[in-house]
Amino acid sequence: MKGLKCALMAALLAASGGCALLADGLRDNVQRCDVAIVLGSKVELDGRPSARLAARLDKAAALYRAGLFPRVIVSGGLGKEGYDEAAVMRDYLVAHAVPAPAIIVDSGGVNTTATARNSAALMRAGGLRSAVVVTQYFHIPRTRLALRDSGVATVYSAHADYFEWRDIYSTLREAVALPVYWLAGLFSAAPPTPSD
Repeated sequence: MKGLKCALMAALLAASGGCALLADGLRDNVQRCDVAIVLGSKVELDGRPSARLAARLDKAAALYRAGLFPRVIVSGGLGKEGYDEAAVMRDYLVAHAVPAPAIIVDSGGVNTTATARNSAALMRAGGLRSAVVVTQYFHIPRTRLALRDSGVATVYSAHADYFEWRDIYSTLREAVALPVYWLAGLFSAAPPTPSD
């Protein structure tokens, strides 16, 4: 009986966390800023962005065309399909009316933490101080936290307009990953590098 109570409590906490992620991630907070940061995702075997990745890029391209930022960082790694996600992302944006000189390519964004660190370094090098992160709704809170931990003080957000059944699992996973990431940051020995 005690084990059942613990399991129910864990399920309730995960569901509560999932609801909080939904409320936060689906509420876009887009303002004029220096740069958008688009996180990578799967590239199909034929070299096209997956539907999930294309939705992120479409959102960033629309916001760029609306004049909300002058630069875009595309961040991804080498996927198991053999493609450099960031290069595929750049090519997609160029094909969707974002000029190549406006795009900064980060091919070392193999996970959220790497993307945050790399983006913060690129921003410091380019004198960029504010960003809007573009990813799936459930991924936004942890990505914002990672960017702030890396020294980006002003982080806005916009979610990709793409939903699939696996988002339920991803939301519950993030409901666990976000507090774990936050707690790990509390015990980290290295303070974040300021973006100023």
